[in-house]
Amino acid sequence: MNSKKVDFSVGLFVLIGLLAIVYMAVQIGGSRFLGSDLKSVTAIFTNVGGLSSGSNIMIAGVKIGTVGPITLNQESLKAEVELRINDDIELFDDATASIKTNGLIGDKYVSIYPGTPDLGLELSGPIVDTEPAIDIEGLISRFAFGDVTKEEGK
Repeated sequence: MNSKKVDFSVGLFVLIGLLAIVYMAVQIGGSRFLGSDLKSVTAIFTNVGGLSSGSNIMIAGVKIGTVGPITLNQESLKAEVELRINDDIELFDDATASIKTNGLIGDKYVSIYPGTPDLGLELSGPIVDTEPAIDIEGLISRFAFGDVTKEEGK
């Protein structure tokens, strides 16, 4: 009888330990048990210039989500970026998105201006008012070698 109590206690201890390990793995992996508190918004850019899936999305310097898959629209030849942002963030019809860089050569991230709440229109489609990434290499080469268009104009 005493052996059954010990076996039950050890089994219960092992079960609780396994549940704790599974819970920690899910929390560290960023997943959730039930549903998700993220919503998906698409932004259309002419040039994503080094932005990658998993990059941060920020409003006023505060992280509100991550970048999902980046695909090329075959008809318009523009990049469609899936933005996975917190569900409690409201975006309005005049929302804008721009690709910024942390420092001079840091990681790329998406900065969002959520729009004007006074307009009363929630964002219903993709964000089309976007600002592409700055081409640092192009700027450096133009600075180092001069502007080719000025040479042709003279």
